[in-house]
Amino acid sequence: MKQFSTIRDAFDWWIRNIYPNLPADQKKGKLTNAWRDYIHKESMSETRMKEVLIEYGHFEIQTIITYKP
Repeated sequence: MKQFSTIRDAFDWWIRNIYPNLPADQKKGKLTNAWRDYIHKESMSETRMKEVLIEYGHFEIQTIITYKP
């Protein structure tokens, strides 16, 4: 499992590495619009990015809080 520091980093990796390898029938509608918005318009909400990541793989956010007095 790859790890990323932001949702945007994870989605960027996904759109450049996973999306191109998906079958053509999966690259219709929602995914094509997401790809176009992210690559060409450079505007896409993190909520939408998470929806795509969840639909096409395992996605979880882990928050680590460290405190040292």
